[in-house]
Amino acid sequence: MTETAPRPTLEAVAERAGVSRATVSRVVNGAHGVRDALAERVRRAVEELGYVPNHAARSLVTRRHQAVAVVAAEPETRVFADPYFAQQLRGISKELTAHDNQLVLLLTEGREDHARVGRYLAGGHVDGALVFSLHLHDPLPGLVRSAGVPTVFGGRPDWDDGRGDVVYVDSDNRGGARSAVQHLAGL
Repeated sequence: MTETAPRPTLEAVAERAGVSRATVSRVVNGAHGVRDALAERVRRAVEELGYVPNHAARSLVTRRHQAVAVVAAEPETRVFADPYFAQQLRGISKELTAHDNQLVLLLTEGREDHARVGRYLAGGHVDGALVFSLHLHDPLPGLVRSAGVPTVFGGRPDWDDGRGDVVYVDSDNRGGARSAVQHLAGL
């Protein structure tokens, strides 16, 4: 069995660059206040050693996970076969990637899945959630909200009371239908 070499540490980068651990941390995290020459030495040491920041350690400090859950209240056969969902997931993934975030896909088919998703979100694994394909009287939005995770719903939840504390993205289907009928009636 081949043993892998230990991952380079922040301390190893600091030693190679001839700077303090704090300086390496500031450069790696994109903070300001490090002279250009020192920052360049740190970046060179990072590259030479192949240093990759420890995401778990970073999350403990920042309380950010760089991950967003996409919750779809549909069976996996529909999510992966329906071009609508594929298009949504591609767009979401592209935007998350541009912001150095990961997509965590959570699918629900029934109440037992709802409970699992609620526990996962409440466990602090993600920084936010996008919830799609809700159904009338769906318990999922309540579970997501009680998890305390910032959430955007795809479609207006049926329990939105208009106070403005529910964030959602929706199409104006009634307005679109009205415009279509008015256009056709005017021909």
